[in-house]
Amino acid sequence: MSFAPPSVVKRLGVYGGAFDPPHLAHTELAQAAVEQLQLDALRIFPTGQAWHKDRDLTAAEHRLAMTQLAFQHVPQAQVDEREICRAGPTYTVDTLRELTREYPGAQLFLLMGADQAKSLSQWHEIGEITQLAIICVAERDAPEISKAQGQVYSQDVDPVVQGDFRKIVLPLMPHSATDIRNRVASGHPLNALVSKTVARYIQDNHLYLTA
Repeated sequence: MSFAPPSVVKRLGVYGGAFDPPHLAHTELAQAAVEQLQLDALRIFPTGQAWHKDRDLTAAEHRLAMTQLAFQHVPQAQVDEREICRAGPTYTVDTLRELTREYPGAQLFLLMGADQAKSLSQWHEIGEITQLAIICVAERDAPEISKAQGQVYSQDVDPVVQGDFRKIVLPLMPHSATDIRNRVASGHPLNALVSKTVARYIQDNHLYLTA
C-alpha cells in the first residue's frame, strides 16, 4: 500500500487500537478528526501485541481485515500494518518516532477515546509521546472544557500528564467492542453497532462465538 508523500502531509492523524472488532464509534471518531482537525492524512494502526491488554486478542489477520473494511470509506484514512508486523509489545511511542522520521515536516495528532485519556500516565514513555504529538480526545458527552496556559484540558484527561490537548466533538455513541463480542457470543444481532461489511466478516469467519 502506498501512503501520501511527506511533501503533501502537514497534519497527520494517528489512530491506534485493538479494533477487536472496529465499530461505528471508531469510524465516527476518525471522520470527525479528519474534519475538525483538518487532517491531510489519517493512519489507522491495528495494534500488535498489546502490552496493556489482559486478554488474548483475536488473530491479527482478522483484526487487520476488519479494520480495512471498517475504515475504507473514511476520507484520508489508510490502514497501516506496521504495529501488527512489529516484534514484541506494541508501544505508541515507537510508531510516533517512526512517523516523525518519515514525515519530518508534519504535525502529528494522536487520536484516542476518553477511556484511554484517563490512563495516559500509565503509557510507555508518555513524556515523549506528548512531545511528539498533540493528544486529541473524543468528547462524547460534552464535558466542561477549561483553558489553561493556552492549552485545552478536560475532565477526561489524566491530570498528571502535561501536554498539548485538543478535543474532538462526537455525538453520544455508547459503543463497546467488549459488548459487541458478548452480543455475538450470546447470539444477539449487532444491529447498527458495526458496519455491514464488518458484521458479515464476523459471521463468515465465526468470530467471537465465545465471550
